[in-house]
Amino acid sequence: MSRDRQLDGLRTLAVTMVLYHHFFAVNGSVLGHLGVRLFFVLSGFLITRLLLDARSFADYQPRAALKAFYIRRALRIFPPYFAMLAFIWFVNLEGARGSLKWHALYLSNFWYALRNEWTPWVLCHAWSLSIEEQFYIAWPLVILLAPRRLIASVCVAVIAFSLAYRLYWPFTGTPSLARDLLPPASVDALVAGALLAVYRRKTEAWPRWIGPRWIGPRWIGVSVVPLTIASITVLWLKSVSMTPTLEWVTWIGGEVFPLIPLVMLVGCCSSGMQGAFGRMLESPTNTAIGRMSYGVYLFHPVVLSLVVKAQSWIPVNVSEQGPGRFVVATAATLMLASISWLAFERPLNQLKRYFPYVSSARPSTPSSRPSIAGERGYEASAYRPSYANPDERGS
Repeated sequence: MSRDRQLDGLRTLAVTMVLYHHFFAVNGSVLGHLGVRLFFVLSGFLITRLLLDARSFADYQPRAALKAFYIRRALRIFPPYFAMLAFIWFVNLEGARGSLKWHALYLSNFWYALRNEWTPWVLCHAWSLSIEEQFYIAWPLVILLAPRRLIASVCVAVIAFSLAYRLYWPFTGTPSLARDLLPPASVDALVAGALLAVYRRKTEAWPRWIGPRWIGPRWIGVSVVPLTIASITVLWLKSVSMTPTLEWVTWIGGEVFPLIPLVMLVGCCSSGMQGAFGRMLESPTNTAIGRMSYGVYLFHPVVLSLVVKAQSWIPVNVSEQGPGRFVVATAATLMLASISWLAFERPLNQLKRYFPYVSSARPSTPSSRPSIAGERGYEASAYRPSYANPDERGS
């Protein structure tokens, strides 16, 4: 389907922003952070859409649907993740062996938050996967068990809670990693995507306050344009010197303002975006990378570590951020992710057919058909630390 190809293309866009941030940008980049937020919105949207599709069947049973969801998530996420951890343990890459218990239990975000430092750096990306797993544990219970009429209200309440969490942090003093790594710091993006999925069950039209509207010669979003401008402004301010108060304001704005534009982007692509951008997202290369982008995200810090260690055999500079590192590390990451997808992940994904959400294929309404978009490729990916030098232990 066109919408599914475009969502795969969005995964490619998001993971490219992350790779650019960690492989190329010398002084850091806001693109990596936007890629983080985009992945969370995508994840919340796709997972919620799957669960709502399961709930639409006449033979829907909450216990069976929950069991199928958790087994299917395990088949998709666990094998490559624990293969990565096993490799890191075997070679003790970057001295990470001592903290593997936390990562194996999907508590990476708490590990880094409690220590308030990015050590070991090679597993920094696991913090977002931990947030995803924590989200996967709780959110299916909401979507599959809560009364349908209350799901949208629950989404709004969770987003409001996340906003309150951000407004609380300026009163705590100096920023710490806990501010960014605890679940409330990311749940707004995840649940904003979920709210989009709930809304799309009712209509394809956007609310009046969000747009788009016909103004002058083109369609623009009534609220999206000012929010996009505000997002660009506060993200640009992150790169300049500022007072502590202004730093807090830009942090909150940089988290909140891009959310609606990102939700609109996911929503437009889920319906099939027209024009050159939509065609670019649907290109075979972008959709192929999007399907295996979980592996791209998962393996690229490991590849970075190995590439830097092999600098003496590589004719270009890969020890520092820049074009040499970007080309070599990206190519190696894509090759490894391709091998993992073709030989490992895709065959395991095919086992999902033995664990359907419902025992029969009879939807309760003619228009309610099961969707598999969220089952393919990259469920979510995000991480924040910048690896300007892999030998550094900070972020």
